[in-house]
Amino acid sequence: MAASKVRRISGAGTVTFRPGTNGVPDVLLVHRPRYDDWSLPKGKVDADEYLAGCAARETWEETGARVRLGVPVDRIAYPVGGGVKQVSYWRARVADEGRHQPGSEVDEAAWFSVPRALRQLTYVDERAVLQQAVNLGDSVPLLIVRHAKAMLRAHWSGRDQARPLDGRGRRQARLLVPLLEAYGIERLVSSSSVRCTKTLQPFAKSAKLDVETWNALTEEQAKADPSAAVTMMRRLTAAIAASGVPTAVCGHRPVLPAMMEAAGLVAKPLQPGAALVAHLRPDGEVLAVEVHKPRI
Repeated sequence: MAASKVRRISGAGTVTFRPGTNGVPDVLLVHRPRYDDWSLPKGKVDADEYLAGCAARETWEETGARVRLGVPVDRIAYPVGGGVKQVSYWRARVADEGRHQPGSEVDEAAWFSVPRALRQLTYVDERAVLQQAVNLGDSVPLLIVRHAKAMLRAHWSGRDQARPLDGRGRRQARLLVPLLEAYGIERLVSSSSVRCTKTLQPFAKSAKLDVETWNALTEEQAKADPSAAVTMMRRLTAAIAASGVPTAVCGHRPVLPAMMEAAGLVAKPLQPGAALVAHLRPDGEVLAVEVHKPRI
C-alpha cells in the first residue's frame, strides 16, 4: 500500500534585533498562551505571498514591530496537524517598534538580551537559529529583479521599449510591494524600458520613491555596448555596500547575467517577477544570496 502523502505547510519568521546595552543586542520574542511557550515570531504564508514578505508581515502582526530583513538563516521543520510545517527564518533589525496589541495567539511580545533569550526560548531548534543569526551580523540588501510578465512581442506593434506589462505582470508587480518592503528598499533603479519601470512602480508609489532609469540596462543598449551595463552595476554595487542603502534594480532576462556578474554574483536564471537578493557587507563581500520566485 502506498504511503499517504504528507501535508506540507510553509511559514516564515524572524530573529529581530535592536541595539542593547554594553554592546549586546536585544532580541524580540513572543509568548503564545495556547502553548504557554516563548518563541521567535513566525506564521503561515498566505496564497501568492513571497516567504520573505510573510516573515516581515507575521513579525509586525505578532509584535507591532516593523522590520528590515537581513540574511536568511536556518529552516525548522516540525509535525503539526497531521502534516509537517517548515518555517524559514531571516535575521532582521527593527525599523519601527510600534505597539504590540495582545491577542489570543500572542499575548506578550518582549525584548531580551541574547543570553537571556537563549534561556527564555522554549524550543532547542529556535535557540540554534538565534545563535546562528547572532554570528552572521548586519548586511545591506541588493535586489536584482527581472521585470514582471510583459505583453508578448507578437502582440505589440509599437516600439519594444514601450511594451507594457500584461495582466499577470501587473499583478506580479503589485505582489512585489511587500517583498521590497520586507527588505526596507530605499532606492529604486531600472532599465528605462516601460516593462521594467512599471514593475517597480507600485512599490515606488507605496514608498513615495522615484524610479531612477538607466538606458544602459535596456536590452537595446546592452546589446550595442555590453560594457556600459557592467560598469554601472559595479558602481551601483560599491555604492550600496558603502552607503548601506537597500536598493532594488530591475532589468531584462538577456542583461541579468552581466548585471549579476558585475555585482560579484554567480549568474542565476530568474523568471518574470522573481528577485535575487544579495546581502552585502560594507566592503562589498557577498554574505548570502537568495532567490524569491513569484507564486503566480
